[in-house]
Amino acid sequence: MGYFSELPNLQYQSPFSDRLSDSSYVFAKNIFRRMKVRDDLQNVFTVFNKYQIVDGTRPDTVAEELYGESEYDYVVLLTANITNVRDQWPITNKELYEYVVQKYGLENVNSVHHFVTKEIRDSDSKLILPAGKVVDSNFTVSYFDSTPITTSATETVRGITNYEYEVDENEKKRTIYVLKPTYLGQFLDDMKNEMIYKESSQFVNQRLIKTENTRVTIP
Repeated sequence: MGYFSELPNLQYQSPFSDRLSDSSYVFAKNIFRRMKVRDDLQNVFTVFNKYQIVDGTRPDTVAEELYGESEYDYVVLLTANITNVRDQWPITNKELYEYVVQKYGLENVNSVHHFVTKEIRDSDSKLILPAGKVVDSNFTVSYFDSTPITTSATETVRGITNYEYEVDENEKKRTIYVLKPTYLGQFLDDMKNEMIYKESSQFVNQRLIKTENTRVTIP
């Protein structure tokens, strides 16, 4: 049972040039009807498990592993708050390299993307400067350690290449939170209830609404 089979239907005026009349309608899935995790469960960590996406894993393979059905891939995506798989799901190492080459050019794969700080501690191991802070290439720091010390840029910063930057961004996408299998039934029940239409001027039945036909003029 895939995600689109759960979506309710929408009947709207036909946009096609070969329609039989101005009063022709077509049926489609209401893709604007979107499910989300219940607000009272959103921050309850006992409901979710941390999951590490390994290279080559897809939403359907995660669903198969966790819930025994690949068609529950939409549960994985919805509970992980992923709305755009292409941008929010990690790609393989091979795909990543090809992406970097396409984005920056082969000659710029190892060019510096930005600079970050190196960790600096004094003689007593007291932290003076944490590592990983984005700074300018000429950034230095001065501190007192028995005598005044001013570091050079070489001692203080290091360059992050375009490839390293994209690898880091891709790695951030590997950790997601997924719904525990125990709560799958409750989630599916909530989704069914959320997809039911309430009575309105467009209401036909609980699974169908009909939009106004703007081509038909009522005298």
